[in-house]
Amino acid sequence: MGKSNNKLGSVFTNGIIASNPVLKLVLGTCPTLAVSVSAFGALGMGIAVTFVLVCSNIMISLLRNVIPDKVRIPAFILIIATFVTLLQMLLQKFVPALYDVLGIYLPLIVVNCIILARAEAFASQNPVGDSALDGLGMGLGYTLAVLIMAIIREFLGAGSFFAFDFMGFSYSGEIGNLPDYALNIFTLPAGGFLTFGILIAVVNQISMNNEEKKKNKAKTDAKKIEKAKKDLDKEEVAA
Repeated sequence: MGKSNNKLGSVFTNGIIASNPVLKLVLGTCPTLAVSVSAFGALGMGIAVTFVLVCSNIMISLLRNVIPDKVRIPAFILIIATFVTLLQMLLQKFVPALYDVLGIYLPLIVVNCIILARAEAFASQNPVGDSALDGLGMGLGYTLAVLIMAIIREFLGAGSFFAFDFMGFSYSGEIGNLPDYALNIFTLPAGGFLTFGILIAVVNQISMNNEEKKKNKAKTDAKKIEKAKKDLDKEEVAA
């Protein structure tokens, strides 16, 4: 049971930390840069991608032994497109404000590299439960990455925090006089690439530091074990 829980936990956290689809695997860059101008749009895109990831992973896992190998990619795209179309209709009907914010990038989820990659690399080879957790973890990882980017860009580029217009409720999000000193470049593509690059550098540096700490800990543990063995040998000789 313990090993099973550890495996499921690893599957879930893999997409959030170790293999974050945006900051580690650098997938889905185009919609990430496009929707990360505002935190509201970024959160909406993150939820949409997570929904499609989880649903498509479950369906592909269920059908993994039925879909012929020769047509697996077209079949995966068809399954993904079905859930994207369903999501489009739901948002257009019940959340038109978010539908308008996401624009063309909502239907383009069909060809999002993150979703197709998880379908091919994981869902088509693993059970339903693991595939659902993988989709949820990857979706949360994507959401966190694009949301952090959006918060930084909105704060620096517009001087606001989480401005939105949703179902009759609106919030400007303006922080004091900060909009007067905003750096508009962060709302442009150049600002998106700059923020993206800095975040990737930060995440890679943190990963390198963690790996270095693990190596140092392993060396320290090995030295302690070696010392304990020598001490034990000395005690046996003395006895």
